[in-house]
Amino acid sequence: MNGLFPVMVGGAIGAGARHLIGQIMLARLGPGFPWWTLSINILGSLLMGLLIGWLARSGGSDTARLFFGVGILGGFTTFSSFSMEFWSLFERGQVAQAAAYVLASVVIGIAVCGAGLLIMRQVPA
Repeated sequence: MNGLFPVMVGGAIGAGARHLIGQIMLARLGPGFPWWTLSINILGSLLMGLLIGWLARSGGSDTARLFFGVGILGGFTTFSSFSMEFWSLFERGQVAQAAAYVLASVVIGIAVCGAGLLIMRQVPA
């Protein structure tokens, strides 16, 4: 329970940053392509790599990991966690599991999102 507060505060900061960046990019680039989501996912993944590298090098605290990694970056984009989990599997030599994780996450995630949309379209308003 001690780690809950840094995660909550960091999550609020990350979600707020995601919203602001999304609004700015939408206003500047228009709605034709989701540049804001793509940019946030890429930036969040870079920041997660930098954070994990920094924490490993500095022997960073669990509170720092929870605040920055789970909180801020988790609120900013869960894609950064997805990216880090892929690399964790890959670096442990679990290449097939890493590939299956990516394939399952993307394909099944898209499929169940579509299923949810179809289900809700069948429910009377």
